[in-house]
Amino acid sequence: MRMVKVPLGTRSYNILIDRNLLKSLGAECAKLNLGQRCAIISDSNVAPLFAKAAQRSLAKAGFDSVLITVPAGETAKSLKTVQLCYDQLAQHRLERKSFIIALGGGVVGDLAGFVAATYLRGIPFVQVPTTLLAHVDSSVGGKVGINLKAGKNLVGAFYQPRLVLCDLDTLKTLPEREYRAGLAEVIKYGIIYDASLFDQLERDLPKLLKRNPKTLSDVIGRCCEIKADVVGQDETESGLRAILNFGHTIGHGLEAISGYGKYLHGEAISIGQVAAAKLSAQLLGLPEFEVIRIRDLFQRAGLPVQVKLNPAQLNRLLDAMKLDKKVSAGEIKFVLARTIGKVEFGQKVPMNLIAPVLNF
Repeated sequence: MRMVKVPLGTRSYNILIDRNLLKSLGAECAKLNLGQRCAIISDSNVAPLFAKAAQRSLAKAGFDSVLITVPAGETAKSLKTVQLCYDQLAQHRLERKSFIIALGGGVVGDLAGFVAATYLRGIPFVQVPTTLLAHVDSSVGGKVGINLKAGKNLVGAFYQPRLVLCDLDTLKTLPEREYRAGLAEVIKYGIIYDASLFDQLERDLPKLLKRNPKTLSDVIGRCCEIKADVVGQDETESGLRAILNFGHTIGHGLEAISGYGKYLHGEAISIGQVAAAKLSAQLLGLPEFEVIRIRDLFQRAGLPVQVKLNPAQLNRLLDAMKLDKKVSAGEIKFVLARTIGKVEFGQKVPMNLIAPVLNF
């Protein structure tokens, strides 16, 4: 089993990565001195696959669990769904010594984490990610939240889990499109922090696409190490943590204007990262051959790298980007790359450059 520690003083926690880990969920929770009652929040796709195994493991360790199932998909990250979760937690009389388990992908993790952060002014929660994107990104670092019609993740909190348990076997059931979407976050870590990881991804992508367990364990472990290092230095995104948003300003805007349905998160940020690479070439001197390497790796992963927008759609995208959390004094700030493995945050980008890099 591979273990990565997120270093946050008294709120530090471990990320566990291995196959067949779900059966250890109860035993690992027991080590955390949590209360005996818990709620599993999952969605309509994941619950039928893994909820029974999770509940069996919890029962074996002496926990009393209740399952709350929400609709699958990004639209579940809403105030309406949060209210439904609150009502069920109250109905089952969960209290401050109880805890929540987020069993699912990034949507479930964000939603369940937000519910945990706010129910009874905060109860503990554990992340059990079941998608590649959640394994490497959304389950780690304590960002929890929900969407508004105006934009993605506009309501939320920084609220760290007590444990992240990554069972590689859960990725076997992941639909191909969802799996490939997760690779967008994996590739991001190479671009923003680790050129050797980017090299490895170029070399080992065929193994990754076949979901080779050894390759997956190595790559997921490295991505988690990078995120743990960044979060350990800047938990609440006052500086360095902003680099994790490479490609996300445009990507979140695309998700918002398409109603959180047309693009998966990974697909939207794939387009956003290729656009950010082209902006980086214009504004920070990212070598053109590295722009091509970035674009080619996303294409090889089966991800979209461009989008054609008419003038009305472009205006809606720019409006959505202006509502992004990273806007300061009305200015949109981008993360741009000087070279693969080194990026800079807080970069101003003239709005007239956006359309050309999307429709190249």
